Amino acid sequence: MAGALISLSQFSVFGTFPLPKRVTRSMVSIRATSETSSSTSASVSTNVDPNPASPASSSSFAPPPNFKVPEPKRFAVRPDKSTDVLGASLPLIFRFATGVFVSGYSVSLVPKDQFPPGQYALEVGGYKVKETSKLGPRPEKPIEIYEFESCPFCRKVREIVAVLDLDVIFYPCPRNSPNFRPKVAQMGGKQQFPYMVDPNTGISMYESDDIIKYLAEKYGDGSVPLSLSLGLLTTLTAGFGMLGRMGKGTTYTPAKLPPKPLKLWAYEGSPFCKLVREVLVELELPHLLCSCGRGSPKRQILLDKTGYFQAPYLEDPNTGIEMFESAEIIEYLRATYALQ
Repeated sequence: MAGALISLSQFSVFGTFPLPKRVTRSMVSIRATSETSSSTSASVSTNVDPNPASPASSSSFAPPPNFKVPEPKRFAVRPDKSTDVLGASLPLIFRFATGVFVSGYSVSLVPKDQFPPGQYALEVGGYKVKETSKLGPRPEKPIEIYEFESCPFCRKVREIVAVLDLDVIFYPCPRNSPNFRPKVAQMGGKQQFPYMVDPNTGISMYESDDIIKYLAEKYGDGSVPLSLSLGLLTTLTAGFGMLGRMGKGTTYTPAKLPPKPLKLWAYEGSPFCKLVREVLVELELPHLLCSCGRGSPKRQILLDKTGYFQAPYLEDPNTGIEMFESAEIIEYLRATYALQ
């Protein structure tokens, strides 16, 4: 017997609404804005310099003295981080686990002796839990998104990124940051977030709901999950979910800007990934996020690469460090990039 199939795509949280063929802007919106000018831009050049001029960008980078990469510890929370993890888990409740599962997610139970060796799966008793999804077209180049962690409008966009299993270069724009926040004003005419640039099509836009619809239409099946289609309620629940980590991932901490973006294997629904993202944003560290929610084929890719799957997983091309464990990743980032 091949096992019983359980499809979660029928749950109400994954309900969908059809999209119109053309993306339009709503007449009424709620914006998270630090500074807004009257000028607007429908599209701009996508030739974005990922390393704007900064005195810190020429600094040399090395891991902290005597740094040792930690061993991954499955389902373990460091005692001093228990409160942080609990607070970062709040969005799972308010957002109905949006950002945990990839579009079209389904699971099947397969007897362990019938499951191919070396293939990623959870194990329950004598069965393997095989997870699959249905993905849309893949962008040739990563989408570029300018945002910051504590913004509910930005969270909505990060959730659709996880649902669509997209790889995205995030350019953090915390308050008072010197590089990417001013860059958004140069490109689009105002400091408003999130701001998306798609180098595959030349499309650039503000407005979280418009970005969500665009990504779903271009890189999904054209439909938006119910949990991202409820207008003001979606925004409010995204905001309520952040109460447990209020103010984190909001304000710039002076840091050295690396010459190359970091690479983070993560997904929006994970509280451990959220804690790492907060620090990446506060330090204004650009990073390529390899989204790997439940059902993502990239879980197999990371397993093949490291012999293990766990998120988050950080790759730093500036120092050569590659590591699991969120608490240690946070300590590494601060020791390596924060200006003391």
